[in-house]
Amino acid sequence: MNFKISLKNLYLGLVFLSLLISCSTLKTNEIAVDKGWANNSINTVIFREKALTTHKDYQFTAFYDDKGFMVLARRNLNSSSWEIHKTPYKGNTKDAHNAISIAIDGKGYLHVSWDHHDNELRYAKSKTPLGIELSQKMPMTNKLEDKVSYPQFYNLKNENLLFLYRSGHSGSGSLIANSYHTKTKNWNRLQENLIDGEEERNAYWQTTVDAKGTIHISWVWRESWDVATNHDIAYARSKDGGKTWEKSTGEKYKLPITEVTAEYAWKIPQNSSLINQTSITTDSEGNPYIASYWNEKNIDATQFKVVYLENGKWKKASTYFRKNSFQLGGGGTKSIPISRPEIFIQENKNAKKINLLFRDTERGNKVSLANKTLSSNEKWVVTDLTNYSVGQWEPNFDKELFQKQGDIHIFLQKVTQVDGEGMAEEAATPVKILEIEKLP
Repeated sequence: MNFKISLKNLYLGLVFLSLLISCSTLKTNEIAVDKGWANNSINTVIFREKALTTHKDYQFTAFYDDKGFMVLARRNLNSSSWEIHKTPYKGNTKDAHNAISIAIDGKGYLHVSWDHHDNELRYAKSKTPLGIELSQKMPMTNKLEDKVSYPQFYNLKNENLLFLYRSGHSGSGSLIANSYHTKTKNWNRLQENLIDGEEERNAYWQTTVDAKGTIHISWVWRESWDVATNHDIAYARSKDGGKTWEKSTGEKYKLPITEVTAEYAWKIPQNSSLINQTSITTDSEGNPYIASYWNEKNIDATQFKVVYLENGKWKKASTYFRKNSFQLGGGGTKSIPISRPEIFIQENKNAKKINLLFRDTERGNKVSLANKTLSSNEKWVVTDLTNYSVGQWEPNFDKELFQKQGDIHIFLQKVTQVDGEGMAEEAATPVKILEIEKLP
């Protein structure tokens, strides 16, 4: 009897060992930066777009410290040592919307916008190329810069920058687009009202620039301050740097884009727990892939989903690895069982692998990576990248570095988010960079 039990235990031990080996195929490395504000998720909200970015051999990041001061940091990619600069600028860290967005232009200047939720523009740039000491605050165009939310920078292929933000407020706003020219060092207005909520709704968007320089935008509409009124996923693209816009069919948009004139990648009714401000990427052919989550009838759990364009048709891939459902509703920054997902694609000659970065209470709120070869019938493979909880962290990775080298560097900090813009009482926590050493 004892002999049989020991054999059984040996068998179970071997099974456990094989599972452990299969789950450890991804090697990671954590690099400490400094400590940051952790009383809410302001440092880790996904709509920061760029919490981490690389120019040539230097990587940059930004975050608020425990006193609410904006901190900038820089390192050589070959070093784990960061140069830290505490700026004189503070943010209203009690509101998790007021995140920091950064970018480096083609000449190496750092651009920073911070502390926005329906207030005046806060923008500055570095005094020198590759520097982390900032100029005085300055305007961009001096027009429609008094009610700014969700500032986001994007690198264009001509070394210029695109800057997007909402003018207005939740449930009633329009999307503004500016362009920065590295030669003249000036900002110009591209679109004063690219996507118009017609004073009845507003668009919550996500954007990417593909390898050919085409700008892709997708968005959900919201009818009011209540997240439950989110509905539908719409789409537009620009092949001339944001001057003109078209549908996926090539049909030109008459601007501004409205609820009636928008192309819909996927129709989703209100009260579906559709989240806003997630992520979008493209494959090498410029086909868009939009990551989100929402509830569907006859499906018990809230699942991550990917809506994508293939051969001119919009399709949907669902993950099906989550077990539980939840319902979104109310205003303010929510404390949600899962993070919004980030997406990136690996390609070879035969297949495309979709990767989703996320955090889920079902997995202990660890940093997790799910992937699947799009054309296969295989199930999604999920790997935890940390062995500890990161609280209400949301993913943000260095997209410039991934586009150039294929490396994944993730902005990482354990944070706490109390529902509805509440505040926790937490000590500052370490800000880190999580490097995936080699993707499978």
